[in-house]
Amino acid sequence: MYDLALKNGFIVNENEIYLGNIYIQDEKIVEISLADKPANEVYDVSGKYLLPGCIDTHCHFRDPGATAKEDFTTGTQAAIAGGVTTVFDMPNTNPSVLNEQDLLQKVNYFAPKAFADYGIWGLSLGEINLGDLPRLCEAGASAVKFFWGYAINAKTKALIYNYNPKDEDIIPPLGDGEVYEIFEQMAKTGKIIAIHAENIELIQTLTKRLQQSGKKDYEALIQSRPALAEALTIQTASLLAKATGARLHILHLTSKMGMEAVAQAKANGVNITAETCPQYLFLSAKDYDSVGPMMKVYPVIKHEEDRLALWQGLKNGTIDFIASDHAPHIISEKQGDLFSIPAGMCGVETMLPLMLNEVNNGHITLPFLVKVMAKNVADIYNLPNKGNLEIGKDADIVVVDMNKVDTIENEKLHSKQPLTAFAGRKIKGWPIKTFLRSQLVVDNNKICQDKACGKWIK
Repeated sequence: MYDLALKNGFIVNENEIYLGNIYIQDEKIVEISLADKPANEVYDVSGKYLLPGCIDTHCHFRDPGATAKEDFTTGTQAAIAGGVTTVFDMPNTNPSVLNEQDLLQKVNYFAPKAFADYGIWGLSLGEINLGDLPRLCEAGASAVKFFWGYAINAKTKALIYNYNPKDEDIIPPLGDGEVYEIFEQMAKTGKIIAIHAENIELIQTLTKRLQQSGKKDYEALIQSRPALAEALTIQTASLLAKATGARLHILHLTSKMGMEAVAQAKANGVNITAETCPQYLFLSAKDYDSVGPMMKVYPVIKHEEDRLALWQGLKNGTIDFIASDHAPHIISEKQGDLFSIPAGMCGVETMLPLMLNEVNNGHITLPFLVKVMAKNVADIYNLPNKGNLEIGKDADIVVVDMNKVDTIENEKLHSKQPLTAFAGRKIKGWPIKTFLRSQLVVDNNKICQDKACGKWIK
């Protein structure tokens, strides 16, 4: 007898939808058929769709170091409530993940807190930890991130997001030669080097110019961090990747110009992949008057032509998948002057509902959704047990009601600081149950496991 059966559901993979029963044993999918077989636990999901658990490789869960904003428990509960069963935690916490020891400490620290399976990013700071990158990758880091153009606090090794050359105890942003050495080292590991692609020299020049002008509207914010800043960095990184043989990934792609740079790099044979995020697919500058400062994120949300171009790039394969860049702040911090408030918002819980709504609107299909939220991610990051509903895969399954209509509301989110730019948006199509390796963790937006059940993916 099987441990679990989900019966009479429409099973969705990246190429097809078909009616069937999924049978699970020892946390794995062991049979998919129309046969009616017994199991210790049975769910009749007639009329519902069964999707593989989504994978979000871009989450800032703020733990340790800034747990007033989020922690790994609340962050992974938000993920699993939104149908995301695997998350990758970004490394710019305090302490950061700079070497093998940091990685393993964070693995153990997260173990009793994880309500989703998790990977952990490593962080590259140039010469500071250049020699540690191979062992960091060997120890099981999901990939390594480089914040291009960011300065570093010489004492704490923390990233500095608003760099002033006059500040003391600062390691300035790395030059191209130092970045070349990072790419060279990462090429030896075979793992991804992912970049936050913004050209700091251009941003500083344009920001100074706008400060002198006194402009403080949203268009001024875009002008201070334009698409050109993204495209310049992608072009440089692509050349370095081709020269060194590194696997390059572009994080949170925001613009038509940046997407064209990725397309050109792929055409030139660069080993490059790219992601975009829901905020760039569903919002543009024209929404600022109705949404307000909550939509401030870095890189900034740009114009409508960029939003439409990103959808085109996602559909034609230039952009490989979507991720949330989940980055909550204390709610009070997001109130104030546009140029002074921090950038970031909750995203991991609303990502799948937003995309399901697009399916109901006829803009995409469910198989395409699976492709860009699960299958492609699993392939790129070498997650052989994730990404599809097939025999032998982990039983990470999301039950979706495509007829359910509800509204995204801050109060319904599971994050510690529940605040999203999508509050008030009506959605048709919602995850109603989430199974993590056969365990029912979420039922109708309620966490139904008392203890963390997520595991580290090495």
